[in-house]
Amino acid sequence: MTAATDLRSLSVQDYHRMVEAGILAADERVELIEGQLYTMAAKGTAHSAAVTRIDRVLSRLLAGRALLRFQDPVQLSDFSEPEPDVAVVQIDPLDYEDYHPTPGEIFWLIEVADSTLRRDRNLKVPVYGRSGIAEYWILDVQERCLYVFRQPEAGGYGVEQKLYEGDAIAPLAFSNCEIAVQEFLRSGEQR
Repeated sequence: MTAATDLRSLSVQDYHRMVEAGILAADERVELIEGQLYTMAAKGTAHSAAVTRIDRVLSRLLAGRALLRFQDPVQLSDFSEPEPDVAVVQIDPLDYEDYHPTPGEIFWLIEVADSTLRRDRNLKVPVYGRSGIAEYWILDVQERCLYVFRQPEAGGYGVEQKLYEGDAIAPLAFSNCEIAVQEFLRSGEQR
């Protein structure tokens, strides 16, 4: 049996070289978190629809104030380059053509959990908190709720809230932009 201490951590540079060498396909659905490659879950219809709703709401509220990046990398450290479903970042004149946004440029991150809630909570909460990401949201489309994490610290976040469809929240960086949780979720009416 291999102990975790026997594993070799990959750096972001190693990861990029693996893509350049063809070891990993450029479009392969993996992300680097704390030196380890993780396969990303396939995007189901509920997940895709939620990302579309988030795009619509945030594009309206944050036009000209922030850049929205969808399922694109952010570089948290030399060993972590995850691809959150939504990254709300500072506007960059080159749209981050030369590098991926780093923690100082990230307002907040959002993951949509259809089948990934355990990974989004157990793996990403500590990494995002340790990296100093001020705010992290997980939209759980199965349970129809929003987990909000604030006050980053070494073990994750000092504050966690669970909001439901009738609740609303304003992101820390944009306190005048109130968002109703139900705007991110499918309406209760079935087709």
